Amino acid sequence: MQSICAVEGVTAAGIKEGKFGLALIRASGTAAAVCTRNIVQAAPIQLMQRQLASGVLDGIVVNSGCANAYTGERGVADAAAMAAIAAEALGTDPSRIGVASTGVIGRYLDLDRIRGQCARIAGSLAADEAAETAAARAIMTTDLTEKHALVRREDFSIGGIVKGSGMIAPNMGTMLGFLYTDAEISAPELRAALATACRRSFNRVVVDGDTSTNDIVFCTATGRRGRPDPAAFARALEECCIVLARQIAADGEGATKLIEMRVTGAASEEDAETIARTIVESPLVKTAVYGMDPNWGRIVAAAGRAGVLFNPAILTLAIGEGSDAVLLVDRGAIVAALDRAKAAMSGKKVVFTLDLGSGGASATAWGCDLTEKYVEINGKYTT
Repeated sequence: MQSICAVEGVTAAGIKEGKFGLALIRASGTAAAVCTRNIVQAAPIQLMQRQLASGVLDGIVVNSGCANAYTGERGVADAAAMAAIAAEALGTDPSRIGVASTGVIGRYLDLDRIRGQCARIAGSLAADEAAETAAARAIMTTDLTEKHALVRREDFSIGGIVKGSGMIAPNMGTMLGFLYTDAEISAPELRAALATACRRSFNRVVVDGDTSTNDIVFCTATGRRGRPDPAAFARALEECCIVLARQIAADGEGATKLIEMRVTGAASEEDAETIARTIVESPLVKTAVYGMDPNWGRIVAAAGRAGVLFNPAILTLAIGEGSDAVLLVDRGAIVAALDRAKAAMSGKKVVFTLDLGSGGASATAWGCDLTEKYVEINGKYTT
């Protein structure tokens, strides 16, 4: 599937050797990023928070297999060296290179491997599906599938690839995102649009409740197709990010089902968001979804501990969507048809809608079920 390489001015390449991969993406233009809120920040995050002050990039280099996190001054120097390696390959200055890493924390980069991989793929940068697929696969760790999205408008396009499967929680998780647009947009507008889009998408995904040291989402605007209406651009960027966020949740480590939690009737979007995230983060909700157990009381209980004031006596809860929706609670009255509710949990996607009856705001969060496979993956992650 072509997404970033369908955006004018973007070429990509990638290589994967066992657990170690490298992706190189060339695109010049206005740039912005949103980073992890974990105070233990990986070396590339520290470097990017300085370099992105200029608001421009010519390319991005990403490695998988080593997070370059909790690696001190050497780690920051290695991240800078990685930028220099990519800059030489792309014919630009290291200050105009974005750097990202993913993998095991507390290990140093193998710069010789990165230098060699970069040299092997620099000549194969292309704007086609094969090149993008190679780049998307290069950044995967425990991901089972590549993740792409493309949103087209009449006067611009936005494409993105991400990686993420575990250590996923609000404020992003072990996810790296690379978004590109051929719209012309200023750095302040791009930063604002990206921050809002991330809040309404990636920051509403919970796989396991952990927030990583390495999370970063970049967005570069090549400006090849002119200037759109800023509000229309912001809506399209949010749409692209939501498509990618849903793919991350569906590919959660060990997951068999995507959970979509819709909260409506809230006093504010922030209230709805907080409740939705709390519910999809709950291990009890996650395991109930895995077992197709319509134990809907766990959803109500999780909502009640989210720290948001609402009246439990007037809430409405349903499972499923459209004509298949099954009402469980109707304005405080229990109406659960448990056999039908169990059937509504049998597919790959399980949707819950909780109406608080308190206002007109809403928000959606995404998660996945919790299975034995998650324990198996993470119990032996480094061994």
